[in-house]
Amino acid sequence: MDEGDRRVRRTRRALRDALIGLTLEKGYAHITVQEILDRADVVRSTFYAHHRDKDSLLFSCFDDVFAELARTLEAAVPGAPLGDPARLAEILYQHAGTNRRVYRALCGRQGGPHVFRHLQRRLGDLLREHLRPYLAAADCELPADLVADYYANAALGLLSWWVDHDFPHDPAWLAQSCRTLVVPGVLTALGQASPAS
Repeated sequence: MDEGDRRVRRTRRALRDALIGLTLEKGYAHITVQEILDRADVVRSTFYAHHRDKDSLLFSCFDDVFAELARTLEAAVPGAPLGDPARLAEILYQHAGTNRRVYRALCGRQGGPHVFRHLQRRLGDLLREHLRPYLAAADCELPADLVADYYANAALGLLSWWVDHDFPHDPAWLAQSCRTLVVPGVLTALGQASPAS
């Protein structure tokens, strides 16, 4: 492995950790690039070689988190019949449970509306990608994007509640809540009966 690659990965990790730590402490809106640099112990020229501003760093953090989540989803639901629409949310909640600090910064109150909107878009795209084939196969009368957006926003709403309440239950409990609150609407759109809880 090239020493330059290691150095780049260390720098990226230091910047990500600094952004997350500062977001949790001060809120995203109140962070300056200089504070990120000081916390990460990175010089300004290095930061700007990789990022345009703190939003660019934030989006890079999202890219890392969602690449990992997408790999996890693909491994768990590799084109098989969906069966249980809450399975996608359960995987998301397990991922959040494993990466609590990151999710606190990305979808907790400290992230703020700018961060939450970006999370909403990214999560919506990811879940829509996984739901679209099932909706198309069901010959759903509703637009596939509408059902996928509903599901993604409802799953994210549960996730946000969980994070904002400091993860009071395990991911399985949250997935069961999704089955109770969200899945009946998705199954209706798919033309299926709701499973017994």
